[in-house]
Amino acid sequence: MITRARRTDAGMVSAELAVALPAVVFVMLVALGALMVGVDQIRCTDAARVAARAAARGDPVDAVRRDGTRAAPPGSSVTVQPDGDLVRVTVTTPVRGPFGWVAGSGSLHATGVAQQEAAPP
Repeated sequence: MITRARRTDAGMVSAELAVALPAVVFVMLVALGALMVGVDQIRCTDAARVAARAAARGDPVDAVRRDGTRAAPPGSSVTVQPDGDLVRVTVTTPVRGPFGWVAGSGSLHATGVAQQEAAPP
């Protein structure tokens, strides 16, 4: 009597998982990077708004920069530009981690504009 070896599918799922796992990890890393960039952009926008409000109240430029830097992501720079009766505050921050390619230029920018308030009589 001749016995035939039986073919089984044992190990097939392990091989498919080994092939698909790097792709899944890559997609998760890209999603995490996009999330980090999005959070930093929101923080830049909030920092520009906070600093523009402070400048509109008539706070000194050093205080406006300090307020903007405190609200912005680490490593950010804050510039204050008076423009007639308006004040323009721009917050720029580098993209953290290896995700600079997600943002395109490697840095994020946000601008806040506010009208300077009149001094109380």
